[in-house]
Amino acid sequence: MDLHILDHKLRVTSISKTGLQQYTHPLIKLIFLRNRTRCKFFSLTETPENYTVVLDEEGFKELQPSEHLQVEGSTWLPLNVVSNGNTSSSSQAVGVTKIAKSVIAPLAEQHVSVFMLSTYQTDFILVREKDLSVVVETLVEEFNIFREEGGESVPVHSQDACNGLQRNGREVPHATVHPVLIPENQFCVMSLDPDTLPAIATTLIDVLFYSNSPKEGASVDQDMKCIKFFSFSLIDGYVSLVMDTEAQRQFPADLLFTSSSGELWRMARIGGQPLGFDECGIVAQISQPLADSDISAYYISTFSFDHALDF
Repeated sequence: MDLHILDHKLRVTSISKTGLQQYTHPLIKLIFLRNRTRCKFFSLTETPENYTVVLDEEGFKELQPSEHLQVEGSTWLPLNVVSNGNTSSSSQAVGVTKIAKSVIAPLAEQHVSVFMLSTYQTDFILVREKDLSVVVETLVEEFNIFREEGGESVPVHSQDACNGLQRNGREVPHATVHPVLIPENQFCVMSLDPDTLPAIATTLIDVLFYSNSPKEGASVDQDMKCIKFFSFSLIDGYVSLVMDTEAQRQFPADLLFTSSSGELWRMARIGGQPLGFDECGIVAQISQPLADSDISAYYISTFSFDHALDF
């Protein structure tokens, strides 16, 4: 298998719901006006707490600093696994399942924090740029590693790397076991032709910015009936959407497409308190048991919590 380090440098940010109106214009520009921005990697996920926005340096320029914008201090690089010329999600068991043992678990063992973003097309494993040498050293025996530079795939060779943890003889700490909440919503993982975005603009804006169900700012329902979760990604010209069935009914059925089986997914939300970015092994804790059982799963990290979707 091949591991590609994509030609994007990403920032992970959070916009508070109370400050959303300050960022509505740049977000609409990033979603709908591709010809007016040089942003090539953009992902927006709404949760009950906030909006997580992951975007490249060109897109990040659109977000003005304010008290409503939190920015994780690191620069992140997206990795993508390719097998037989196809991205990892095209394998029989889709999503994070296929890379749990080969990528996520080894990185957790080396105390490398990852931020996961599964889309309709593929899975992106985000790692901090400062951890790249450790990532290469850890995965080079399992993968042919390439770095994309200006449209070219350049081989990356093993480097001497040390992350100051296991290689210094200290035991890697075990990840904290976090509570898992399972709401009753059923979710769809979908896509559409980016040229049809104008046709759903009104609906998409309404769902993202004006939906009041569940109420804005509300935490997870104590009875676990449902949570507000909607994810939109526009990455290198490909659109991916994750939404519950209630939101799906608001969109024209003939524009959105999913797999031929049209499966619905349930969500497990990981974390009782905001997880932070330095803890390692959270994704591995969830993905490895699913991989052992050959259960397909998508995984979306956000600024505060993680979310796994499976059948």
